[in-house]
Amino acid sequence: MKYWHETIAVSQRIITELLRRKRSLIFWCIFPVSVLIINGLIIAERAKLSLSVAFENAAPSTLVGAALFFSCLGGSVATVVAEREQRTLKRLFISPLSGASYFMGIFLAHSFIGIGQTLLVYSVAAFWGASFRGSILLGAIIILTSIIAYVGLGFILGTQLARRTEDVNALVAAFGVPLLILGGSFLPTSLFPKSLLNIARFNPIYHMNEALLKVSANGGNIADIEPHLLFLLWFALIMIVSGWLSYRRMLLVERRL
Repeated sequence: MKYWHETIAVSQRIITELLRRKRSLIFWCIFPVSVLIINGLIIAERAKLSLSVAFENAAPSTLVGAALFFSCLGGSVATVVAEREQRTLKRLFISPLSGASYFMGIFLAHSFIGIGQTLLVYSVAAFWGASFRGSILLGAIIILTSIIAYVGLGFILGTQLARRTEDVNALVAAFGVPLLILGGSFLPTSLFPKSLLNIARFNPIYHMNEALLKVSANGGNIADIEPHLLFLLWFALIMIVSGWLSYRRMLLVERRL
């Protein structure tokens, strides 16, 4: 119960700050919608598909590569850096807040944004005639696991490598954009040479894209995405443990400053 109350407290504080920055929320809505429309129209034209089928194929990669990536990974990095710059971490030293609660609070707060973007992306796709063909529960598991992976990676980058606000964009660009390209968010993995495909199998974004695409657009079941789902579950677990360790190390560093 203690961890639950701590998690809710951290989450409420972060969500309150996010809601105050209404301009950021508007941009987080405009960006995935514009990417979805562009991707859907390109797929429809190049693949000679109907708009409904094109948007069914565009929605998963847009959600994973545009919406969740920048709001959950970039947002979690920005949150941790802001905590440092605003000296909020100093106040945590005199509190019994655990690293797990702090990480889960950040995860819960950004899940709020991620779920909102999920509903937005699929609502726009539905406007163009697309539908979610597979299990909604299975799709929700993939999306939540992806959010954990993104927030965990962003938490680690934010605690270990970012010191100032200007570091955020550089970190996201240096680590994130290559992963997006290699994960099939911008180019379909069917165009990749075998050497890149072998590397892509170690990329969590590749598994996010493949799993959500098979469930959402192709109506796949758990057997169809088992390798991708297992990879994401293990990666999410590693991110939770690594996030806790990163939090402990960050506190040790901040105490010396």
